[in-house]
Amino acid sequence: MTFRRFSRIAISACCIFSVMAFGQPGTLSAKAEDVELAIDSLPGPAESVEGNYLAAVVAGSARDTRAAALYFREALRDDPRNPELLERAFVALLANGDMEEAFSAARQLLQRDANNGLARLALGVEAMKARRYVTARKYLGSGGRGRAADLTATLLSAWSWVGSGNLRRALDTVERLKGENSYNVFRDYHAGLIAAVGGNRREAENRLKAAYDVERTTLRVVDAYGRLLSVRGEAEEARRVYEAFDRLLPRNPIVQDALQRLEAGERLSSLIANTQEGAAEVLYGLGAAGNSQGDEIAALIYLRLATFLAPKHELAIVTLGDMLERLKQYASAIEVFETMPANSPLRSSIDIQIAVSLELMGEKDRAQKHLEELIAANPDNVEGLIALGNLLRSRKDFAAAAEVYTRAVEAIGTPDQSRWTLFYFRGIAYERSKEWPKAEADFKKALELAPESVGSDRALVLNYLGYSWVDRHMNLDEAFEMLKRAVELRPRDGYIVDSLGWAYYRLGRYDDAVRELERAIELRPSDPTINDHLGDAYWRTGRKLEAKFQWNHARDLDPEPEDLVKILEKIEKGLPDEEKPAAAEAVEKPKNGG
Repeated sequence: MTFRRFSRIAISACCIFSVMAFGQPGTLSAKAEDVELAIDSLPGPAESVEGNYLAAVVAGSARDTRAAALYFREALRDDPRNPELLERAFVALLANGDMEEAFSAARQLLQRDANNGLARLALGVEAMKARRYVTARKYLGSGGRGRAADLTATLLSAWSWVGSGNLRRALDTVERLKGENSYNVFRDYHAGLIAAVGGNRREAENRLKAAYDVERTTLRVVDAYGRLLSVRGEAEEARRVYEAFDRLLPRNPIVQDALQRLEAGERLSSLIANTQEGAAEVLYGLGAAGNSQGDEIAALIYLRLATFLAPKHELAIVTLGDMLERLKQYASAIEVFETMPANSPLRSSIDIQIAVSLELMGEKDRAQKHLEELIAANPDNVEGLIALGNLLRSRKDFAAAAEVYTRAVEAIGTPDQSRWTLFYFRGIAYERSKEWPKAEADFKKALELAPESVGSDRALVLNYLGYSWVDRHMNLDEAFEMLKRAVELRPRDGYIVDSLGWAYYRLGRYDDAVRELERAIELRPSDPTINDHLGDAYWRTGRKLEAKFQWNHARDLDPEPEDLVKILEKIEKGLPDEEKPAAAEAVEKPKNGG
């Protein structure tokens, strides 16, 4: 069996906590098979303004904010009076986190266009950082137009009134957010935070409870409400809030930390301590929403402004670093990740993600050493062990990966449902190490643990175990049912459709195999294994010229060495005569071509 067919559908190199729209937990991950070496040093500036401008435009199209900022900066030095160049440079500098230069560019822009919304937003944030709240409101009060601009300006202005000591005006400003259901949670959430910072605890509890009642699966709302209850001395109710979230989304490090502190009798601090943190929370929420919706440049700008106001905003750090990593700006991602406070409950997860970024940069020795040092400091660090196992598995060091996964299994003790992926990972490592009995046991354990609620991810285990059985001529009936279910869960996954086609082939149902394998080829035309399988199916249905074409195509697609030998032999000799497997009659042929 080839590793390649499963490496792309396996859960990827390292899964830790991340934040999507408005603080919803998700997965921060990277695929080691997609590694590209990062460019440590950019080419020097061009000799002309035109060259730097074109280089900047290309970099901007590629979402390479570091390169775009460099080349726009150089172009602007040669042509400082060009208004279009100034505006593009301003956006690039802001997205790259070059804040002082961006603020300087914003001031120049406003001299030419007093209504430039982004420039006013940037300078309003700069003023809030300096506690110049009147000035901040002047910038924010006449900024851009549109839904997002109105939401941003309204909430930031409300927080500026908190800074000015006028709580009533702050709450009245938030109340302007009416008319759209999507505003309601944002309004109540920030009204609650504003009331808490302003000292009105009754209003804070009413507003945050209203937000919590609507968004009980949103981490940021849960954490704000739980902390407020703790501050008020309602430790048991706070514990219930966190435990309810933990049942839905287990092992969130922020929730686990809060529960441990409450168990120890500690009183949690408020989520937001001052005006700057409150304004940063607005920008973080908008940036996280933009990140989840694919609006990358806008999201980067919001997150850069958030971390300018509150450099220790944990979730803004996570989300910004995640974005930069996805944009293949690994060095910049690591710089952001390193700003995570050492005492943060997210620090261990961030250290794992730093290792992932190092691996993606091609710094393999540093990545492995980073994880090993993390584990040495805490030998029972299950997430660190899993990350190291994933790293070794991505490098095809399967025996070592299986050993590390075993350490993680031992550290866990009795696994719960959320640990099904660990057994799936170890099963892959055992299977690739040719320890099939151990692999089979782990895949069965993963299926036992994996609840139906994981949805299409369950198809990964069904596919791996079902395909492995088919490839070994084992349990064909059960494997066939598993693979049909996997295709139902992931009908557009070419690898899984291929597995079903191969099951039909093993059962001697060659026409059905051709149908499924042709569909798999449409979904994954460049996979050598699928092309090889289709060649076999064509041969068995008498389409021998087409079979040799598929085998030749598979040969040219860089198959695994062990598969290449078999493919070359088939190109030369074809397939030997084969009786139809007896198991073919064991599975009733579906009606209506189903």
